[in-house]
Amino acid sequence: MDAIAARLIPADDLGPGAKEAGVTNFLDGQLAGAWGAGSQFYRQGPFEKGTPEQGYQLSFTPAEMIRRGLAALDAATRKQDGKPFAELDEARQDAWLHDLQAGKPDFSPLPSDIFFQALLDATIEGFFSDPLYGGNADMVGWKLVGFPGAFASFSNDIERHGVIWAGKPVSIANAVSHNMKPGDGHG
Repeated sequence: MDAIAARLIPADDLGPGAKEAGVTNFLDGQLAGAWGAGSQFYRQGPFEKGTPEQGYQLSFTPAEMIRRGLAALDAATRKQDGKPFAELDEARQDAWLHDLQAGKPDFSPLPSDIFFQALLDATIEGFFSDPLYGGNADMVGWKLVGFPGAFASFSNDIERHGVIWAGKPVSIANAVSHNMKPGDGHG
């Protein structure tokens, strides 16, 4: 997953990429929880191809889908290129990801384009989530786009139109409550 994340949001001159931001840690946490178990999914058949408006229509939980898809991708790259995905050069990794996005590899019964979209969505979510959830290490995603984070109040800044906000981002994990003072041992 690190190799995939590194290609979907690569490190560049603007800063660290998804791998450095800990996207894999984020995804591991999500897959180990209620979302990964599909606890809120309707999981009764029939499981037929739906329209984009109908959303996810597979029998797999997200954890099953990601694990099955990663195993299928590695098996396919080993068969075609003689190496697991992570050991391929960046050009071959990109080619495989483009093919996944287009639904070309047959990972039946898992459609490879749906698997790709799940990887892309998870990578974006992990890159921009609150660091409390395991991704966006050092708030690199937020710094990249200038997002201030989880401040309790922006009331002083509401009428400051056209002014670039220059503060440092704040995570939920280190935000200070209005009722608590820093250093009072509560928070």
